[in-house]
Formats: sequence, C-alpha cells, structure tokens
Amino acid sequence: MKFKTNSVLAGAGAAAVLLLPALALAQAAATPAPAAAPKFDTGDTAWMLTATALVLMMTIPGLALFYGGMVRKKNVLATVMQSFAITCMISVLWLIVGYSLAFTPGSSIIGGLSRIFMAGLTLDSVHDLAKTVPETVFMCFQLTFAIITPALIAGAFAERMKFSAMMWFMALWSLIVYAPIAHWVWGGGFLGDWGVLDYAGGTVVHINAGVAGLVCALVIGKRKGFGTENMAPHNLVYSVIGASLLWVGWFGFNAGSAVGASPNAGMAMAVTQFASAAAALAWMFAEWVTRGKPSVLGIISGAVGGLVAITPASGFVTPMGALAIGIIAGLVCFWGATGLKKAMGYDDSLDAFGVHGIGGFVGAILTGVFAVEMIGGEGKKGLIDGNAGQVLTQLWGSLVCIAWCAIATFIILKVVDALIGLRVTTEEEIEGLDINLHGETIH
Repeated sequence: MKFKTNSVLAGAGAAAVLLLPALALAQAAATPAPAAAPKFDTGDTAWMLTATALVLMMTIPGLALFYGGMVRKKNVLATVMQSFAITCMISVLWLIVGYSLAFTPGSSIIGGLSRIFMAGLTLDSVHDLAKTVPETVFMCFQLTFAIITPALIAGAFAERMKFSAMMWFMALWSLIVYAPIAHWVWGGGFLGDWGVLDYAGGTVVHINAGVAGLVCALVIGKRKGFGTENMAPHNLVYSVIGASLLWVGWFGFNAGSAVGASPNAGMAMAVTQFASAAAALAWMFAEWVTRGKPSVLGIISGAVGGLVAITPASGFVTPMGALAIGIIAGLVCFWGATGLKKAMGYDDSLDAFGVHGIGGFVGAILTGVFAVEMIGGEGKKGLIDGNAGQVLTQLWGSLVCIAWCAIATFIILKVVDALIGLRVTTEEEIEGLDINLHGETIH
C-alpha cells in the first residue's frame, strides 16, 4: 500500500512538472504585454533637430537683424532686444502651458492640460503628428513657431512701445491668440476639421502676426514726425543679413513641417526657393517701374513676402504653382506696403501687416488655387487639384482667424494700456528708446 501511494504521488508530481510550462504560457497570454517602445527614425529625427535650429535662427539673429537695420540708429538696441526677450519669454510660457494648449487633446477650440509644465514628457513620448521623432523634438520645433509669430508683430509698433508693455502684451497674446489658433488649424481643432490647408503657418503665423500688427499700429498711433521727418533705415546691411538668415531658416520652417526627411520635405524646400526668388524680382521690377530705381529694401522685402506666401502652400503645390504664387505675392505685398499703407494712413513701422498679413492672406487663398492632390492630398479631406471649394474653405479659415486675432489683440492692448500704458513719453521717443528703456546706445 505504501508503495502504491508513493507511486501515485510520484506520478502526480511528474504530471505537475509537465503541466508547468503550459500553465506558464497560459498565464503569460492572460497578462497584457507591455507597450512596445516607439521606433524612432534617426534620419527624421536628425532632420527635425536641424529644422528646429534653422527656425530658431530666423528669430535670433535673423528677424532681430532684419528689423534692427530698418529702424533709426537711436532705436536699434531696443528693436533687437524685443526679438531676444520674446524668444526667452515664449520659451518659458511654452514649457508652462503654451504647448499643452496648442497641441494636446482637448476640445475643438483649445487643447487640454496634459502637458502643463511638460508633465508626462519622457524620452519615449511620441506625438500623433510626428510619430517617427521624439515628442521633445516635435515640441521644440513647434516652440520656434510660437516664438517668431509674436516677434513679427513687433515690427508694426517699432520705435514707440514701452518694453514693459511689450512683454505683457506678447505673453498674453501668445496664450490667448496664438495657442488657440495653432490648435484650431494643427492641433485637432475645428479649422483642421473643416479642411483648411496651412502646411507651415500662413494662417497660424503670418496672417495672425500681420493682423495683430495692424491693430497695434492703429491703437498705439503713429510715430512722432511720421510723414514729415526722415525715418529711413539706419543700416540696410543689417537688414540684408537678416533677410538672408530668414531665407535660409525658412527651409526649416517649410521643409521641416513635413516632420521627417521625406520627399514632401524636398518638394517644400524647392517651392520655397522658387517662390521667394520670384517675389523678390516681382517687387524689384514693380518698384523699378513705378519709382525709377530698384532698392535694396525693396528686393529683400519682396523675398520675405514670397517666403510668407508660399508657407501655407509649401506642402501642396508644384514648382510652377510656387512661381505663380511668388510673382503674385511680390506684386500684392509691394502694393500693401506702399499704396495701401499710404491710402489708409497707418504707421506700420516695418511693414509687418503689409508683408506678413497681406502675404499670408494671399498665400492662404492661392493654396486653394494651386494645390495639387498628388502632392498634398493624402489625408486631406476633399482636396483635389485647385478648386473653388478649397478656395472658399481657405477664405473662411482666414477670416475666422482674422476676426479672433483682431478682436482679442484689441482687448489685450486696451487692458495693458489701462494698467501700465502702452507708449513711451514724447521726450523718450524723440531721444530714442535705446538710452531711455535700456540705458545703452551704439556709436
């Protein structure tokens, strides 16, 4: 009996040993597998790191030099200070809440707070809009857009706004105007759902900044001596260097918006070059015919106007479409910065509205005219080769952004003016902002 019992126990033990692997497999199958780490593409990541640096270069030193050369000598330090200070302040605001409001899931109007203070951002984090690169890279790339947009506005009120007022205005504007509109178009908001096309920021950046600049110019008023005193640029060499840096940086702006080292990035780069060159020539020849001489300021302004106009279209058009967009933008921006400004009588100091507002609007509409389905149609609802429906969609999207930007900018300016005042005193303006606002001058 004892022998039989031992035999039974031994047999049971052997069966249990044989069953263990099966039980282990069953348990493993029942346990959810850990999520696979994202597979980042090193080529895409390298390109996006480069594009991010290029777009940051557009503001510092590109825009700083472009604007700094166009003001009078007594205001050059104050002007470059604006670009540098805005870069610093928007970077911190983006970390705190700006990125979260623009690019995290929320409503169709505004993003959520899941990335407030960059909560949850890790080495393995990925954003749905850029699945082959780390979210840290995508976040920094979008930060450079958030930086340059308010910096562009400063050209409209150059030489007369308080530095303190500028800082308050830009901080509020970036959260109340830029972040929501970026979300509407790119972050999962209603304009993207409508089918509005804005590859790299014609609406989000340029229409937005240009309209805000016009409102600033109207609310703050003209510079002392505007129309009677000589307000010629003090150093156009600075402005040429700045415009050149903007042009080079724009390849990061537009080709970087492909969010990868792809054929789309290559086409975006090509059309950016052709549009800018065509616009520069169009402005130059228009000025040559109407004013007798082609100016340095004119050709660099035309180049920037072409860069602005191709921005929303850069992922959707062919080189020939870009050529047409550039020519049209060069002519229309020349009119906007000269004829329209003179007719309306506003003092847009450095033509932020004439170049960026008008150029952005022209580019947004012409995107609908010249868009080609084979280039940008994938995933774009209803996009076919240049069609009236897309033009109407572009128009509605632009008008919505113009309305919100204009109303919100006006309110922000009035609040800041009531609290601390917007404008320097007459004496400070006459003597210059450099010495009065920053205690420094150049010789």
